[in-house]
Amino acid sequence: MEALELLLRHVVDAAIICFEFVGVFVIILAGLKGIRDYVKKNPQIRLNLATGMALGLEFKLGSEILRTVIVRELSEIATVAAIIVLRAALTFLIHWEIKVEKADEEELNENHH
Repeated sequence: MEALELLLRHVVDAAIICFEFVGVFVIILAGLKGIRDYVKKNPQIRLNLATGMALGLEFKLGSEILRTVIVRELSEIATVAAIIVLRAALTFLIHWEIKVEKADEEELNENHH
């Protein structure tokens, strides 16, 4: 049983590192694309940046959810729960911003036609 628990811990630790890495990579990539869009004066800069940030946060949130599998102490659970709530709130706000940006874009397109 201890061997299975140790295996689970190693698999989850590796998955957490992978999810964290992908999340950071996606956020950096979104930021770089945001800089490019700013230089090119792309009107969809906010929408593109928010979409990239939301995707990156989803990966980071996934890593925190996985982290709940391996926590052992109540203080760790409270810390992980607080991080999950914070990241979920950020994700919700970014998705709300994306929705507003898309609605503004559609309204602008309808007014030009």
